Amino acid sequence: MGCGGCRVRFNFGKLLSKVSVFLTMVLIFTYFFYCLTGLCDSAPRTLYSQEAADGDYDNLDDRSQVLVDLRPPPPLHLGAQLHNRTATPDALQVDAEQQLQQYEQGSEKETNSIPVSNTYGTKKLPKAIIIGVKKGGTRALLEFLRIHPDVRAFGAEPHFFDRFYDRGLEWYRNLMPRTLDGQITMEKTPSYFVTKEAPSRVCTMNCQTKLIVVVRDPVTRAVSDYTQTLTKNPGLPSFQSLALKNSSTGLIDTTWNAVRIGLYAKHLENWLQYFPLSHFLFVSGERLVSDPAGEMGRVQDFLGLKRVISDKHFYFNQTKGFPCLKKPEGSSRPRCLGKSKGRPHPQIPSEVLQRLRDFYRPFNQHFYQMSGQDFGWD
Repeated sequence: MGCGGCRVRFNFGKLLSKVSVFLTMVLIFTYFFYCLTGLCDSAPRTLYSQEAADGDYDNLDDRSQVLVDLRPPPPLHLGAQLHNRTATPDALQVDAEQQLQQYEQGSEKETNSIPVSNTYGTKKLPKAIIIGVKKGGTRALLEFLRIHPDVRAFGAEPHFFDRFYDRGLEWYRNLMPRTLDGQITMEKTPSYFVTKEAPSRVCTMNCQTKLIVVVRDPVTRAVSDYTQTLTKNPGLPSFQSLALKNSSTGLIDTTWNAVRIGLYAKHLENWLQYFPLSHFLFVSGERLVSDPAGEMGRVQDFLGLKRVISDKHFYFNQTKGFPCLKKPEGSSRPRCLGKSKGRPHPQIPSEVLQRLRDFYRPFNQHFYQMSGQDFGWD
């Protein structure tokens, strides 16, 4: 009887030993499987995927998502309501929010101009923001900047400081791409420049934030703004009926957004209450087209970046009338702004354009003095 008990204990001991060995092997196998899987997930991606190589990098108005790496945002499709004539703030908020959420669903797939895994780096608040202006060239500037290995930018316009501020800084931070040490986090939302509350809110986040404003001849900018809206709303009234309060008096309607945005000096006064002039860089939208490498040199200097973006990255597309990025390694063709860029403007009566030029002239002169740059619009 006693020997039988010994045999039972002995067999139980061997069974326990086998179970221990089995569990140990399972743990080791699981560990190696986890390591191998993690290694595959965190393997650096190439600069451009093939999907990105075959598409334009700014098909905003086409509502097509053709990029994986240097991908543009879906537009915050405001249509004619940006003219503040028909839309309510709630309608703008809902529309922008829906499209931002759609972008967020795929935002973690974004890569930039160097291999950076979704598991590397940390999400940080922006150190620099392109705050304006609409139809000035902000999309081109952002895409040109994203060539730089030390720039990481959120592709969509987050509209945090004008529409979604109540969501808090943590929500805003989580929108941003991950960055490594030495990289700069950026975003662009052109409506910040004309939003009264934006300067104080940005300063609350960080009063050392660097601010970039892309400006363009306000008359040309207004026509471009109107043209964009007209393509989305063909029933829009004529440019002159919107720009003039009364055709007989010729008074300019400054409540129309397309006109109001071009009052750069007034908007800058609001920002200078919170930020010194040294925190601003004013980029010429015209020179961004005629000399992209030169303007990008100024931008890189302002951001404290090494001058990586140069003439070798650009060529001028005669058909579109815009500079394009030369094809990256592994790409089948160059990368140009989408079909929405460079669209022909409608015919505007010359006397209406002249009235606008006369109206903007004193504001332009004031802006030249404030910014310390003569943009030559007059």
